[in-house]
Amino acid sequence: MDVRPLRRRDFRLLMASGVITMFGSFITIVAVPFQLKQLTGSYVAVGVVGVAELVPMVLGGLWGGAIADAADRRRVILWCEAGMAVCTGALLVNALLPHPAVWLLYVVAGAVAALDGLQRPSLDALIPRLVPRDEVTAANALQGVRWQVGAIAGPAVGGVLVVAAGVPVAYAVDVLTFVASIVLLFALRPVPPSAEAERPSLGGILRGARYAWSRPELLGTYFVDLAAMFLAMPMALFPFVADALHARWALGLLYAGLPAGAMLVSLTSGWASRVHRHGLAVLVAAGVWGLAIAGFGLAPDIFTALALLVVAGGADMVSGLFRSTIWNQTIPDHLRGRLAGIELLSYSIGPTAGQLRSGVMAGAVGLRGAVVSGGLLCVGAVAACAALMPGFTRYDERTDPHRRSDEPQPAPAI
Repeated sequence: MDVRPLRRRDFRLLMASGVITMFGSFITIVAVPFQLKQLTGSYVAVGVVGVAELVPMVLGGLWGGAIADAADRRRVILWCEAGMAVCTGALLVNALLPHPAVWLLYVVAGAVAALDGLQRPSLDALIPRLVPRDEVTAANALQGVRWQVGAIAGPAVGGVLVVAAGVPVAYAVDVLTFVASIVLLFALRPVPPSAEAERPSLGGILRGARYAWSRPELLGTYFVDLAAMFLAMPMALFPFVADALHARWALGLLYAGLPAGAMLVSLTSGWASRVHRHGLAVLVAAGVWGLAIAGFGLAPDIFTALALLVVAGGADMVSGLFRSTIWNQTIPDHLRGRLAGIELLSYSIGPTAGQLRSGVMAGAVGLRGAVVSGGLLCVGAVAACAALMPGFTRYDERTDPHRRSDEPQPAPAI
């Protein structure tokens, strides 16, 4: 793995903060539905959490992108982190009551989603200000590890905590991780906006959208990711797959398969900095994702299914790695926050809508038919994107006219 970005003090602080806070957040991601199940016993009540989160995240992401271009990104990240700590504290207090309020869980879920949407563009747009251009791909891979550690270890620890120690303990651990993260973020140097920054406004958001529409290579990253996630995201069907393969004991492993594959790619990603045809790499990776998901739907046993999920997770990480590199290497600093807000929509709406699609299709054509057809449709959609967007397919970072230039440079490596 290329670890050059870790030589830079501020990137190390951001990375450490992210690992800690993601670990705690995934514990709460387990605790909230567990508590709802305890309080209501309703499948619908648990599923509504996703609905409560979607709209606040979309609105927060769009407005957070505009704020990221106009404010000190470090300050935005800090305030949002503090806000999420307060929200988790509210969950802790509620869980300690004799009769916890169900409505509060939905309110807090929506508030955290909005704060996450506000924070994410500043986090994404901060990376190119902390590392030089030739280390952006390596920094994206390291940031992927931050998410993968949380996605694998957080649910595992959270599952043990809620059963063995209780939901309040799980929330308390998350609050402590937020405190540790905030301490690390305070040590970051300020990251002031660029000289061309403009005040947050609806007009500014629309100007960012028009800029994205003018760049075929950016549109390619959005469309390919939306197609892959909407057409071939099978996570909602994992409990049914475990039953069909007579392996209920492996349900947790199914959920861990995708992040495990992503982790393997991240830890061996030194080769990625030597790849220059990023658009083609995204297309190939998305095609492999679709084929792996189709194979997962045909898997005759749980071990084959798990292996194919690992392959799919690795392919998704490759796609995400080069999509992030295109964004961070070519988008001007004064627009990067707003474009990060648009990117947030592309990789948050796709999986949410994709799980709904897979559930509806499974009811219509059966479990295997839904998974296999989704994977094959993904491959077809990726091929269509390659044919209809030749500029994206030909994209080469060495000849791209939108290369970053005249931007504030990060501190030297130490």
